[in-house]
Amino acid sequence: MLGRKLDMEIFGTISEGSVYFGYYRERGMNYKVYILTNHKLKTSEQCVIIAEEFIENSSTKKLVAAPLGEIFYEPEIRKRVAMAHTEISHMICLYEKSCGAVVFYRSSDSIKYLLVKNRNGRCWSFPKGHIENGESEKQTAAREIKEETGLDVHFKADFRETGIYHPFGRTSKKVVFFLAETNSDKVSIQRREIDYYRWVTMDQAQKLCKHENDIRVLEKVSNLLETAN
Repeated sequence: MLGRKLDMEIFGTISEGSVYFGYYRERGMNYKVYILTNHKLKTSEQCVIIAEEFIENSSTKKLVAAPLGEIFYEPEIRKRVAMAHTEISHMICLYEKSCGAVVFYRSSDSIKYLLVKNRNGRCWSFPKGHIENGESEKQTAAREIKEETGLDVHFKADFRETGIYHPFGRTSKKVVFFLAETNSDKVSIQRREIDYYRWVTMDQAQKLCKHENDIRVLEKVSNLLETAN
């Protein structure tokens, strides 16, 4: 169902301009849907299914939609749907968002960059993770770096790169990367998330990273740091 565009009839609201109840008709049946929005809705709207919710202690699932052009990520979906007193065990979302950083360490004679290989991935990349409710992008990046590597970092101003890719199915994932410096190269990886880590030179990083977006981010970092040395 994720990504399906459907004509919705609106029949009620929990919070006007935020959460509505609606339904779509298919094969002579009405199917109820939560509809999230940042605007006041009309009596009918064309929407897209943005999440499938699985309810605790139940085999049923509920659908969440949004008007075309409106994007909501999991933390905000959970927050709004909680208004309907629904206990969610887990959900699958059309849109995902992760934040992280290219982490670097200055030694006496060079700059080294931290690459990690997480348990669900096949390629080397940078520490990152899903944004949580109430967090800014940099707060998410700092928390994920600390959790995954044990490192404290400080961010370089005016560096923010984004990319969008499709990890599976119709899911669209937005990734935000910052540039962050650490004063220590002593890494303590989070075993349930990370399999390996490496400190590498820029040349090595550009050879090890395979995702087009990661390579593009490294080029920006190289232009900023490497050419300045």
